Amino acid sequence: MASFEKLRSISRSFGTLSSTPSHICVVGSGPAGFYTAEKIVTNQFSRVAQNDRCSFFGNVSLGSSITLSELREMYNAVILAYGAESDRSLGIPGEELPGTYAAREFVWWYNGHPDCRNLAPNLESTDTAVILGQGNVALDVARILLRPTAELAKTDIPSHALGALEESSIRKVYLVGRRGPVQAACTAKELREILGIKDLGIHIQQADLVTTTADENNRIRRRVYELLSKAVTPAHAPVSGQRELHFVFFRKPDRFIESDDRSGHLGGVRLEKTTLKGDNELVKQVAVALKSIGYKSVAIDGLPFDNDKGIVPNHGGRVLADASQDHTQYETGLYVCGWLKRGPTGIIATNLYCAEETLACVSDDIHKGVLTSNSPKPGREGLLHLLNSRNTRVVSFDGWEKIDLEERRRGNLKNKPREKLTTWEELLKVACE
Repeated sequence: MASFEKLRSISRSFGTLSSTPSHICVVGSGPAGFYTAEKIVTNQFSRVAQNDRCSFFGNVSLGSSITLSELREMYNAVILAYGAESDRSLGIPGEELPGTYAAREFVWWYNGHPDCRNLAPNLESTDTAVILGQGNVALDVARILLRPTAELAKTDIPSHALGALEESSIRKVYLVGRRGPVQAACTAKELREILGIKDLGIHIQQADLVTTTADENNRIRRRVYELLSKAVTPAHAPVSGQRELHFVFFRKPDRFIESDDRSGHLGGVRLEKTTLKGDNELVKQVAVALKSIGYKSVAIDGLPFDNDKGIVPNHGGRVLADASQDHTQYETGLYVCGWLKRGPTGIIATNLYCAEETLACVSDDIHKGVLTSNSPKPGREGLLHLLNSRNTRVVSFDGWEKIDLEERRRGNLKNKPREKLTTWEELLKVACE
């Protein structure tokens, strides 16, 4: 549910998991956060937020609106599921050239996230875009760049992104992977969708398929390999004037190169071979380069954090007090779930199993009396009082529903599923009126 992502760092307090009253706060409103909440109140998404044992606090940012230590004082347990809002770096020359973006920024741009509303990616200076990575996010970005805008206009893509894509000169997209087709990190579903774009020419070097074989023991990888192999057929052969998707395997970026006009903008990407066979190559006249090399969670004060892995050290969801110790010393009442727990891997359903594991730890700790406090925790009442004292404009779930209703109303006027509100001012105005 896209609008949940706009109201970041959501907190919810719940009733009991046992006969002892317990207040539990879940920070994060993505799949990990909601699957965790779902396992507590045994409902689905919107019904979770409407349950009388659940309170939705929108427009609340952990670390600025409230600190982690304050939350821990108010709740018996705090479950952090705020995902990964930062990006990994390649650490190569030219990475900061204008025209080089993190795929996350680009995804937020075409999904209407207010923080990237004004990204204004360069899509008009030339016909080529390079995407570094071959996972599902990379494929989704490529699909947006290559899909006919007449089809995009029927989706919930925001108007600012649709307008830019209608003016886009991009006709060639290179998907670059440092390994072969067997190791491509995408799923068959995502790959099938992009290969199914009408009148799209597919470029894959036959040698890349011949020199590798599918992993017969991995159904997902085998299916991806089969789809890529079938794409090397006359039916997918490029035709002059068509849009083109190039799968480039066994290459990694060596440097980003400034444009020939010395404007300081991106002009090309030099790719380095990762196998003994093949030559280095240069993709020239590149309008935009998107780094889809992985997301990274961010640390907050008072939270143990592994900067190298970009996760919170944990065992089954229990936060470790010291990652260098064995799995016996925990931060009492502090848990993690989702990408913050395991890193940016898996599909949405993976968060369901991840939530089950974390909630099993919470339930076990409650039943063992680990989370029992000498005095009652204030929970949601305490949180609401503190936020009100700081003049924080809290968005309730009723406010979120107002946003949802208004977006669908505006979309109906344009024959779209919804027309997204893409500024914080608009969102808060609609939610709080």
